[in-house]
Amino acid sequence: MTRIVVCRASEGDFDVLSPLVAESLSAGPVGGWLVPDATERPEVLRRYARLLLSWGLEHGQVDTTGDRSVVAVWHRRLEVPVPAAAWMYDLHQALGRYASRFALWHAYLDAVVPQVPHAYLAHLAARPGRDDTVRALLAARHRVFDAEGLSAYAEVSGGRPRESLLAGLGYEPRSPILLEPGGPALWRMWRPAPGSGRSCGGLPPRARLRRGVTPLRGRLIPAPPRSP
Repeated sequence: MTRIVVCRASEGDFDVLSPLVAESLSAGPVGGWLVPDATERPEVLRRYARLLLSWGLEHGQVDTTGDRSVVAVWHRRLEVPVPAAAWMYDLHQALGRYASRFALWHAYLDAVVPQVPHAYLAHLAARPGRDDTVRALLAARHRVFDAEGLSAYAEVSGGRPRESLLAGLGYEPRSPILLEPGGPALWRMWRPAPGSGRSCGGLPPRARLRRGVTPLRGRLIPAPPRSP
């Protein structure tokens, strides 16, 4: 069995990891919503991916594997984050006319951020067929968070969040956000800290939009029924 090496990424990995992040976005429903023009999508998503990794290195942590087949961008949120003017500026500098759609996406995510300390999985990308590698990479980070008593939070797209890879790692789906106009649903996924005593660990079962954050009013759809 091949040993999976988990390590910290550096700026020197951007040329390999940026296309990986961009391809994962392009393959999912969010990528098409962010950049409707299929001819421009690869380049716009590549520029965004590089910015995402750059911010991850500067303000959070970027984990990868020895073969650079998986990448995870993490941010510790010990307090409720506030919209960052520098982030908005960098979006406009990097993405030009597409920056407004990306800013809208982030506004939706910021509007329902958990109000308790947690680690945020801002992005996860992997080459096809690397689920075992993804599990090993995330498990290594989860062990650190568990030792700190820190919950973890992420979003996933798709209609079956309870069958997602994150669900198999202890994440519980809560009610999703529906991106507008015409976008996909993003399920909020919560992994409670050990000993929290509640499956939601302080995360409300339904999203509560914070007023004044989203440019458009968010629509929510019901949470999935619990498994027996």
